[in-house]
Formats: sequence, structure tokens, C-alpha cells
Amino acid sequence: MKYYKNKICRAKQTRRCLVCNESTKELSPLVDSGHGDGSEEETEDDGEPKICQVCGDKSTGYHFNAMTCEGCKGFFRRAMKRPAQLCCPFQNTCVITKTNRRQCQSCRLQKCLSIGMKRELIMSDEAVEKRRMQIRRKKMQEEPVTLSPQQEAVIQELLTAHQKTFDMTCAHFIQFRPLDRDQKSKCSREPNSNRFTYATMHEDAMQQTISFVSPSFPYFSIQSPESKEKNRHKRAIFTSLPHFTDLTTYMIKNVINFAKTLTMFRALIIDDQISLLKGATFEIILIHFNMFFNEVTGIWECGPLQYCLDDAMRAGFQRHLLDPMMNFHYTLRKLHLSEEEYVLMQAISLFSPDRPGVKQHSVIDRNQETLALTLKTYIEAKRTEPETHLLFPKIMACLTEMRSMNEEYTKQVLKIQDIQPEVSPLLLEIISKDS
Repeated sequence: MKYYKNKICRAKQTRRCLVCNESTKELSPLVDSGHGDGSEEETEDDGEPKICQVCGDKSTGYHFNAMTCEGCKGFFRRAMKRPAQLCCPFQNTCVITKTNRRQCQSCRLQKCLSIGMKRELIMSDEAVEKRRMQIRRKKMQEEPVTLSPQQEAVIQELLTAHQKTFDMTCAHFIQFRPLDRDQKSKCSREPNSNRFTYATMHEDAMQQTISFVSPSFPYFSIQSPESKEKNRHKRAIFTSLPHFTDLTTYMIKNVINFAKTLTMFRALIIDDQISLLKGATFEIILIHFNMFFNEVTGIWECGPLQYCLDDAMRAGFQRHLLDPMMNFHYTLRKLHLSEEEYVLMQAISLFSPDRPGVKQHSVIDRNQETLALTLKTYIEAKRTEPETHLLFPKIMACLTEMRSMNEEYTKQVLKIQDIQPEVSPLLLEIISKDS
């Protein structure tokens, strides 16, 4: 008895071998081949040619429990799924070959059934689609993720814009008005010390503010306008506000220049450009300053200058903003983002279609989707850490957190302006509700 590689002859999947003419047991149904077409397929690399047992064409393996070609495999699947009755125009004795297999569907189907093809092995359309999705996912897992040329171009444009508009050396910061710190207020380099040292100072500053602006203040009614103005300058409440005003104005101009460098931004109508800048400026500045944040000491190390929470307190900001802002910087900095990831995060924040006053929502939404997908692909392509799949959701969560801080920032800036009107006109324009 002749065997193929010590296996039972499977040329016809019947109980009789075509080569040796001896009986063989019928094989059990094969599992799905993974081709996603609803067939069962198995091939044997024994070097001998295989033919379709229906028409004699070259076989591609076992389909639905029989050795067939791709054409007869598809024919059998279609014939079993359609309710039409097939009739032979002759005497049901047609010989099916490669050349005439399309002439008589009835005899072709009977030949399929006679060689053992089984209807119950045909997968449903839902099962076929599910199988195809599994194959695609498996291929994506096996193949390395790479950035498309379009995504690489987007990242390069963002990097170029960022490097042209933001000076990472912070050399210009020393040109701003001084912080006006005293000896007791210098930033401490003790780890995490700034998270607990500013509360008392803030309460003292707020008490001074209340006393200064209260109509019941003893000297309020007896001082002349000239004396009050002189005393106002002499007793400035928020001593760091002039420096922060210069710093914020400088950063706002950089954000505007950054946005105007981008092709996607310039393609928008002017009204939408203004709306996006008003909504995202604070968030982009926050992301940018995270690059300078030291998560060990809690200090922003900006070239020649260093900032701590006490400085923000002396500029008039309150704990409703500073506490979540500090937590945000610790959370984001611990992700250890690259410059590419930072600039993509800034761009996603900029192109937010739900900003007040936006008109072309669909256009901006597509831009943001492109940027978000680019960030996700970049992370998958460049990072190899075990928890890489968690990084993208964490970044998106940080973007969401900034939205709530943005609203609180606007409220506090307006309060500071009421108490000590030294906020720059550019910042007031950015936070204004008018579009």
C-alpha cells in the first residue's frame, strides 16, 4: 500500500484510495485554514502536484473536506448559500473539466458532493468576517508598526515650528521685570517641599488683599486720590505679578507664532484661528513648561531662572488652580515624554473642535484625529516598554485635565486684574469671551 509521507492517501477524501485502490477510513473535518473564506484547507508539501478532484485544475489544498481548486471551492460555497435549484440541460452525466466547468452547474455541484465536500463546514458570513478581523489583528501584531510618510512629515513640521518659536534655553527670561523675592521666599531644592510650604503665605497674602480693598479699611476714606495711588504702588500685593505678566506675554506670542507656522492652522478661516488660540494658549504653555519641570524637587528649571509654587502665589494665583496644576506636572513629567510626543500633545490641544466660537468643526476634528493617530502610532513604533499601550490613554487624560484647569485659570486672572490691574492686554484678550 502506497503512502504519502507515511500518511493515508487523501487524494479524494473517500473510503477508497485512488492510488492503491485499498480502503481507507474517512478523515475527520479539518479546522479552518485561517484564510478567512469559510473553507477548510490543508496542504502537504510532498513535492508532488495536486489536482482538483472536481475539475482537474491545480489544487490549492483541502476545502470543505475535499481537495479542490480555488474556483470549485468558491462555486461550492456560493451554490450551498443560494436557494436556486440547478438542472442539467443534458442527462446529468456531464464530465466536469477545467475548460467546461462553468457550462453545467448542476453536474459540477453533484461532483462536489460526490467527492465528499460538506455543506456544514461552510462558515456563516458573520463568522467569515470575524475570522478576517482576527487575521488582520494577528498580522498587525506580527508586523512592526511604522509611521507613514505623511505622519513623519507632520511630526517634522511640528518639531521645526516648536524649535523656531520656543527657546529651550529661556535666555529671554532674565530680561523680564524681577520676581522681587525676599530671602525667605527663595525656591527650596528640598524634594517635594514646595507642595506644602505655600499655604500659609497664600493665606497671609489674601488677608492683605481683603484688607487693602475693603471699604472699611481705616485709611480708605481719609486718603486723597493721590495718596491712595502712591500707596497702591508702594504696597503692591502680588509682588511677582510684573514678572509673570512679562513671562506670560512672551509665551503667548510664542504660541501664536507656533500655530501660524503650521500648514493645517493657516488653512483655517481667521475666526477659527482666533478661537483655537484663545482656547489652547494656556494649555500649550502648561505643556511647554512641563519640559522644564523637575519631578524630584518640584521646581521649574528654566535656564537662568527657577520657579516654584511660591512665585505663582506671589503673582496672585490660588490653591484652586495651583494644587491640580502641580499634580498635573508631576503626572505628565513622570511619563518621560520625548520632544516629538510633547509637540504632538500641544498640537492636539490646539486643534480642539469644541472650543467656543469654532465654525468649521468637521475640518478641525479631522485635523485633531490625524494628530491623535500620529501620536498613537509614534508611541507604538518608538517605545518598547511593557506598558507602552497605556501611554496614549494617559496623555489623553492629561489633555482632559487641562481643560478644567483652563477655566479656573481664566477666573483667577480676572480676579487678579480686579485687585492689581497689571495683567497684560494680550492675556486679557486671550481669556476674553468675545470671539
